[in-house]
Amino acid sequence: MDLVFALKALIMGIVEGLTEFLPISSTGHLILAGSLLNFTGEKVKVFEIAIQAGAMLSVCWEYRARIAGVLAGLTSDVKAQRFTLNLIVAFMPAAVLGLLFNKMIKAALFAPVPVALAFIIGGLIILWVERKHAAKPVVSRIQSVDDMSMLDAFKVGCAQAFALIPGTSRSGATIIGGMLFGLSRKAATEFSFFLAIPTLFAATIYSVYKERALFSAGDLPWFGIGAFAAFVSAFLCVRWLLRYISSHDFTAFAWYRIVFGAVIIATAYTGMVAWVD
Repeated sequence: MDLVFALKALIMGIVEGLTEFLPISSTGHLILAGSLLNFTGEKVKVFEIAIQAGAMLSVCWEYRARIAGVLAGLTSDVKAQRFTLNLIVAFMPAAVLGLLFNKMIKAALFAPVPVALAFIIGGLIILWVERKHAAKPVVSRIQSVDDMSMLDAFKVGCAQAFALIPGTSRSGATIIGGMLFGLSRKAATEFSFFLAIPTLFAATIYSVYKERALFSAGDLPWFGIGAFAAFVSAFLCVRWLLRYISSHDFTAFAWYRIVFGAVIIATAYTGMVAWVD
């Protein structure tokens, strides 16, 4: 295997893992990183989706006891059944809209400048939500994911659907959306983690199966490198984020998005960086 190619796969995996669960858009960062690394093309687009499975497995490992308890209680525990049903309900909006509009979105929006615009808009929305919370602190209606109703789950699922736009951030949409709908910051963050499991798993299976003609057995090593790097970096990131939200809000991520997006647009229009679509 080409060592340069393997190094690019490693870098992309690290980027995926570090950004998947933060409200800064993993897809957007992967598009930008791929452009800078000259790591682009149809096969790479599938690779970017496939390595999300590594990040998803990090959540499975972090919450392995909770997941095992839910699976064990599916036939007898009402709480486990409600939690599972809520995940299914929350998963459906993005799944349905993704199937209907995925090709159109990829053709029109999977490029650096649209991603940068989504970064900025998403950052402004996060600032608005955080300032709203700071101006009028309220006790959140839902303190735990176990307190969520099916309607709460559906609302968060609708928020997740906005993440079909690259640069929006799946975790950002679900966490900030959840907070707007009455979830505490911790509950919204944890539900975002759990919702990542069916969402990323389905996206990986669907994308790899649909584009299977692009691949050969020789592609497995660099897919493996990317997925493993995503697993390790995402695991570290999830643990850090759970500590971070206990005493911080998401304002810093909002400003990061705004500044980063502005830099991308400025470099694109001045010709300082030749961003590759």
